Amino acid sequence: MTLEESIEMTVKGCGVELYDILTTKENDRDIFRIYITSKDGVSLDKCAEISRLVSPILDTNEPMYGKYNLEVSSPGIERKLKKTAHYISSIGENVKVKDFDKNVLKGELIFADENEIKVKTQEGEETISYDKISSASTYFEW
Repeated sequence: MTLEESIEMTVKGCGVELYDILTTKENDRDIFRIYITSKDGVSLDKCAEISRLVSPILDTNEPMYGKYNLEVSSPGIERKLKKTAHYISSIGENVKVKDFDKNVLKGELIFADENEIKVKTQEGEETISYDKISSASTYFEW
């Protein structure tokens, strides 16, 4: 079982879903960040619970060399879309999608399946396959 599979099993056991795992460096600190989601929202207590349960897993399967900080949080209202499941769970939300030619689609995500997505923009509906997407994220209209 991979480290990600172990973390995902632990997270699901707590009644939430694993959204993403990210390793990054901020202010000369290495960070191992776990993002979790739930239809009911993510509480601080739930993040702390998962942190306590995942910490021993990371002690035996170190994800990064040397010192690092473990952070568990919600991906937030504006979040990156990387996996097919991210797109499918974001249907009905506003998205910003950039293709490899630097064209940007902005609008409501109205469809997503295993192959492509459809975005309702001011100009109409645009369909784009995942292999053409450079980056994508949800956004909140303030």
